[in-house]
Amino acid sequence: MKIINRGYLKVKGKKPFIDWVKKREEDLFIDEDSEANIYLVEEDFFEVEPVVKSNFKKIFLNELDGISDNEQSFPEINLEVFLEWFYVEAGTMVFDCEKTEIQVE
Repeated sequence: MKIINRGYLKVKGKKPFIDWVKKREEDLFIDEDSEANIYLVEEDFFEVEPVVKSNFKKIFLNELDGISDNEQSFPEINLEVFLEWFYVEAGTMVFDCEKTEIQVE
């Protein structure tokens, strides 16, 4: 097993995000039990807040782009709205259980 030199932010939609998704993609099943997405971030951090602040815009836009390419339908992209729309959990240890190389696209 290999240790990856990254930490992570685990991001999961809250009700405002879920409601926004349902207005755009009626056939997409999403609720508060839907799986979270993992974003790899810098490895060594002692406080979560600075890591969230430096990455929330990229993460927020990625989550929105995954549902709609109509940027006019996007909410205001700021930290306050991001935290209203998503649960964020952080960690500093990432282990790779696979023997094959990680592929980057």
